[in-house]
Amino acid sequence: MIDRERAGDTQSEDPAMNDPVMDDPRARRLYQAWKTPTGWRYWSAVNNSEVGLWYTLTAFAFFLFGGVLALIMRIQLAVPDNDWLTPEQYNQVFTMHGSVMMFLFAVPILEAISILLLPQMMGARDLPFPRLSAYGYWCFLIGGIFVCGSLFFGVGPRGGWFMYPPMTTEYQTDVGPDIWLLGLSFIEIASIAAAVELIVGALKCRPPGMRLNLIPLYGWYILVVAAMILFAFPPLIAGDLLMELERAFDWPFFDVQRGGDPLLWQHLFWIFGHPEVYIVFLPSVALIAMIVPTFARTPMAGYGWIVLAAVGTGFLSFGLWVHHMFTTGLPGISIGIFSAASEAVAIPTGVQIFCFIATLLIGRVTKSVSLLFVLAGLATFIIGGLTGVMIAIAPFDYQAHDTYFIVGHLHYVLVGGTIFPIVAGFYYYYPLVSGKQLSERLGMITFWLMLVGFNVAFFPMHLTGLIGMPRRVYTYPADMGFEIPNMISSVGAFILGLGFLLLLWDVFRPKGKQPLVPRNIWNAGTLEWAARVPDLPWGIRSIPIISTRYPIWEQDNLLADIDAGKFYLPDAEEGLRETIVTSTVDAEPMQCLRVPGPSFLPMLAALFTGGIFIFGTYHWWILTGVSGVLSFGTIVTWLWTGTAIIPSKDDKEVGMGLTLPTYVSGPGAVGWWAMFITMLGDMTAFISLVFGYFFYWTVHESFPPEMFDGRPIAGPGVTWPLISVGCGTAAWIATMFARRVNRRNQALAFYGLIVLSMILALASATAMLWGPYQNGMDPTHHVYSASVSVLVLWTIIHLTVGVVMLVYCAARRLAGRMDARHDADMVNVTLFWHFLLLTVFITGTVIALFPKVA
Repeated sequence: MIDRERAGDTQSEDPAMNDPVMDDPRARRLYQAWKTPTGWRYWSAVNNSEVGLWYTLTAFAFFLFGGVLALIMRIQLAVPDNDWLTPEQYNQVFTMHGSVMMFLFAVPILEAISILLLPQMMGARDLPFPRLSAYGYWCFLIGGIFVCGSLFFGVGPRGGWFMYPPMTTEYQTDVGPDIWLLGLSFIEIASIAAAVELIVGALKCRPPGMRLNLIPLYGWYILVVAAMILFAFPPLIAGDLLMELERAFDWPFFDVQRGGDPLLWQHLFWIFGHPEVYIVFLPSVALIAMIVPTFARTPMAGYGWIVLAAVGTGFLSFGLWVHHMFTTGLPGISIGIFSAASEAVAIPTGVQIFCFIATLLIGRVTKSVSLLFVLAGLATFIIGGLTGVMIAIAPFDYQAHDTYFIVGHLHYVLVGGTIFPIVAGFYYYYPLVSGKQLSERLGMITFWLMLVGFNVAFFPMHLTGLIGMPRRVYTYPADMGFEIPNMISSVGAFILGLGFLLLLWDVFRPKGKQPLVPRNIWNAGTLEWAARVPDLPWGIRSIPIISTRYPIWEQDNLLADIDAGKFYLPDAEEGLRETIVTSTVDAEPMQCLRVPGPSFLPMLAALFTGGIFIFGTYHWWILTGVSGVLSFGTIVTWLWTGTAIIPSKDDKEVGMGLTLPTYVSGPGAVGWWAMFITMLGDMTAFISLVFGYFFYWTVHESFPPEMFDGRPIAGPGVTWPLISVGCGTAAWIATMFARRVNRRNQALAFYGLIVLSMILALASATAMLWGPYQNGMDPTHHVYSASVSVLVLWTIIHLTVGVVMLVYCAARRLAGRMDARHDADMVNVTLFWHFLLLTVFITGTVIALFPKVA
């Protein structure tokens, strides 16, 4: 035993030092490296355990806010001709309820749970970009408060959570739609940041030996969902950009009088909106996939089938968006194709459900409140799925569209498929996070209140819709048959709310006298339950070698060996936070990654970034510009001081006789993966704008038209856009050579090529702008001019970012923070330029050549 008093730690100073594992001096050093800040510096923490907890609690708070709004709506609809709310107030409450539940709870809560739990499931010390997680959280918090706060000042959005134009462009001139557009775009940054973090974490931060076919099913689901976020959220961001340009600067993307079309918004919104259903459903199924084997006391049946079904569900979900638009007058062949796809998605969903049922049948089931919520979730989701098949059939959809039947279906899918499994996850993982257990007795009461309240609230809505009650109305006349089902639904909503109130009490009631739970209270087999009770901030005492899907069940003496520090990184000799990076497929150790520690920079960066969106909402352009400058400066400081740091030694002995490099660049590095994934999302947003350009071509007999409103329609011409493509290509070539000569340590050649690339990039941006400017294109005149202008604007912004990145790399080399061996910055910037070249090429050729062949 070591002398704890002499080491400077007493029981009164730090209770964690009383854990027997701290008898090992290596564990004490590891603990000090990962220790969470205290006092006011606590809010600088970036550990996944702290950020994930903040994220979860904040998302749950927004959920409660959205639930209160739902109860207010049910009071209004309980009786006919009710004037408790005015139409204006009801529309704001209705819009905010849907927006909060979809954007501030459904996606964030599952990202929050993943940030909290995924590193433990993967046996990692943390996710690879802890400050990015913190930045995403602060963006989420600031954006959520901004959007929700508008309701208390009477300026909340009132166009529905779908914000269809022209209602939100021509008939609402107040600031409400702008708050929705810019506030939620800001929040979407948090979702994409979390998606990048989770993809790289699941692919690159697994323990040695945990091949892709061995990762927990939760990891597979999160990979699928994070990839879906990358391809689903950008079209919505693109739509937000188009609508805000119309509202703020009169660019007529949705104005029919000037060639626009409101249906473009519906396409972009539902390309996001239908995958969104599965983005929130699949992570909830992931929780089920972790809970069912534990209480069945047997490994999951059909692991491979579940993985294939999850991937198939994610893939098919992108082919379903048009079933929200069956009544908009689309061609019959389109309706038939999307109707078939909408029904086909039931197949992989059914595969997953049957695997869960099979696991329960072959296992020795142990009863628990958590498992009850799992079963309730599966049952209610099946009902929602059956009604989903009904509305996937176009003739039935024509009758049920925009009635309360759709509201009932939506809530059976989202509450059954999402909320119940999340509540199950609360009961299951609460002991892991807090060291205490929720009450099984109170849990049974909560379960029945929620199950009964949910079905009483939402099942009658199907009947209300079938007898003709339209959705999105603030009241209804008497004697139409709506009174009794609406009153029943309102009573059920309050019973459901009482269940959530009881859950809230159970979570937050004082538990000081309640003893700590035993380690791995549920006798689970997956790696997150290797955590000690109370848990320590290092994630895992030593990073193990994994050879099975349920290592706690199947690998002998695993927990004792982890605690004894017999595996990798049992120490932190230099006092740094370290984890292991492995190969993507086989999980071969590749790098000892040193992750940054606590910092207020992510909070400040989020605050200043939020200023851009918030001040921009009110057109306070000076404050918007100041916020932009401060945001840029903070992010550059963050990158300069916390990323791609040249280590004091190139290699580190990580235990078990293995030595790993401490610095890696290129495809083996987590930074390269982060850049690649981010640019996939960025390119998806750009392709959505290109889609808009060609959408207008399909809906107009002549696009671009020769004349409009007595004025000729000018184009950008051919010469200047193609000159821009040529200069952009030359800039890309110069950047490629700059990376090569940097690796040869030819400093002067490197700086010369960087300057050349910057000049060519600025020339490309100038040429891209000069074509429309020289030909007098007015983006407010016609949608063709606006479509060209938005593509040009997007490209110029990206060329400017590319120039800034080149300046950054040159400055890093001048400052000795990048050299021939340590060139991750230059490699990542070159990767950005690959995507930038595609952007310049597509924009230039589309605006220059397509009008010639159209």
